[in-house]
Amino acid sequence: MSNQPKRVLIFSFVYYPRFIGGAEIAIKEITDRMNPSEIEFDLMALRLDNKLPIFEKIGNVNVYRVGFACTQKDSADSLPWYLHINKYLYPVLACIKASRLHAKRKYNATWGIMANYSGFGALFFKFFHKSVPFILTLQEGDPIDYIKQRTRFVSPVFKSIFTHADRIQTISNYLADFGREMGAKCSIEVIPNGVDVSLFTKEYAKSDLEKIRKDLEIPNDAPVLITTSRLVVKNAVADIIKSLEYIPEAYFLVLGTGYQEIELKELASDVGVSDRIKFLGYVPHTDMPKYLKASDIFIRPSLSEGFGNSFIEAMATRIPVIATPVGGIIDFLRDKETGLFCEVNSPEDIARKTEIYLHDKNLRDEIVDNAFDMVVRQYDWKLVAKNMKEKVFDMAFDILIS
Repeated sequence: MSNQPKRVLIFSFVYYPRFIGGAEIAIKEITDRMNPSEIEFDLMALRLDNKLPIFEKIGNVNVYRVGFACTQKDSADSLPWYLHINKYLYPVLACIKASRLHAKRKYNATWGIMANYSGFGALFFKFFHKSVPFILTLQEGDPIDYIKQRTRFVSPVFKSIFTHADRIQTISNYLADFGREMGAKCSIEVIPNGVDVSLFTKEYAKSDLEKIRKDLEIPNDAPVLITTSRLVVKNAVADIIKSLEYIPEAYFLVLGTGYQEIELKELASDVGVSDRIKFLGYVPHTDMPKYLKASDIFIRPSLSEGFGNSFIEAMATRIPVIATPVGGIIDFLRDKETGLFCEVNSPEDIARKTEIYLHDKNLRDEIVDNAFDMVVRQYDWKLVAKNMKEKVFDMAFDILIS
């Protein structure tokens, strides 16, 4: 039996260090916890920004980038029109580059991250290399109806992503149902995303947390709401801004970037709450716990959500969460037990749930304790990586052997 490490080729539309979302965090957290002597990872991503090298090693992943690029100042959600062509070129360019690498590296499996452009790239590779097992991970956060609408003109090929996968892993039961609906023929393993428990449970000196408020010109006794979100429609940050009309004492920290940023700042001005909102832009993941711990309540009233790493990260820092009962959120948030649900598109209900946390300390403390215990027990990235190794990668390697 060979002692050579297995090789996995990842198809991911974007990746570190420039473009980071829940899916990219999941890739890095999982691969960083794999033993390089057992599994080696290569990754195909779009380049987009000409400051990014065509090849670099990030953690345990060899990153190869394809496509044309320019000086990129915006997020991946707000590309200049001419870079949108890259999205459609990616599956072909990634497949060609991957095939050349396969001739040298002999991959034991491919891993497509989401049934989007990355999924198409992995599917095209599968067409030409049928013996290489294809693992599909579903991390989709957009509404399923929206996904179907976007792919309606290539619906048969889109469904092939699901029907040609040899192993499917989803981050929620909601997405597992989506996979079955799309005709998946293989088994589907639900392995949720996780949280870096050691990072998000880190303690900070009281003076450090007070300094954050002081630097942001927030009174010490003012309640602080926080969201860590891409500034896109589905995350409904606008509803939180509107809710501030009903919570005149509250301040709001916004950590994240996206195509809605200018629109949201204009909304804050129109509503008359600009002085109580702090748009902090991109904040490194390692710095997020400090801002969460300096805040009182985490809110993201999503219109759709595949899972929602940000919610369990907030729970790990021991602040209470307000969310909507959509998508994969219902896998981990139970109303009045591990968080509070608010109605979709309802600033008024966001305000009502905020007031509950501010005035019912016993319920707040009970929810915080329950949520923290759940996250530490079930959602540590160490456990997620172990399950991915044993239930996804090893199973896929067995397909190749058989």
